Amino acid sequence: MKLVTRAELGWPASAAPTQTSTKGVKVHYEGTEVSTKLLTDHAACIAEWQAIRKSHLANTKENYSDIAYNYGACPHGYLLEGRGIGKRTGANGNQPLNIAHYAIVGLVGSEGLTQPNDLMLGAIRDGIELLRQHGAGTEIKGHRDGYATECPGGPLYAWVQKGAPRPAGTQPAPSKPKYEPFPGAGLFKSGTRSPIIAAMHKRLVTVGCNHYASSTNTDVWGSGDVASYAAWQRKCNYIGAAADGIPGKTSWDLLHVPNV
Repeated sequence: MKLVTRAELGWPASAAPTQTSTKGVKVHYEGTEVSTKLLTDHAACIAEWQAIRKSHLANTKENYSDIAYNYGACPHGYLLEGRGIGKRTGANGNQPLNIAHYAIVGLVGSEGLTQPNDLMLGAIRDGIELLRQHGAGTEIKGHRDGYATECPGGPLYAWVQKGAPRPAGTQPAPSKPKYEPFPGAGLFKSGTRSPIIAAMHKRLVTVGCNHYASSTNTDVWGSGDVASYAAWQRKCNYIGAAADGIPGKTSWDLLHVPNV
């Protein structure tokens, strides 16, 4: 899975209501013209995603607290974080429908770019599986299921009706981490040295959670790392004592620290 986080987009934690479980996921499209430039320019996909959030926040009629979708999917195979995990969607038509399903939008529309490619479908499937790991049930539906709309458009809806199968070639290659089982709190003690900690440092910088003091010993765990990791946990919507700065498996997996 190739995930672009809210932190990488420069967005704060989502202000959307918390919702930890649903019946499943509904698939959407933009419903307007989408430029075919997205097919060859991933930067255009990011700009499109940012523009969607800006337009939703400016919509005084709907009064969105954030971009309406939990995730988006682009034609380069990236899953784009919206409201994210554990947040009620604002995209399914009304309050009962929003409560029933999380929402993922493919960056295709009614004109221009209308046909999702395999990489986009694979990214939508990544999002479905990620949400299933965090409270979503097994249902996969289109926006039009239960609400009078053309969304998610003919091509995406046909795929949904087939059960949203993962396209060949988009299955992430299985890999066994060099550190198994999960390192756990035992690794993260003052003065502990590990290449895993160095890899974590790089990811925390990337997601904007770099609060540890500058040091040549980037593979050593220290008090600054606790502050850095606590900032990451808050971005993952942990609050209070749950954001204690000590990695747990869920937040660690979301940080996508590379194997070392």
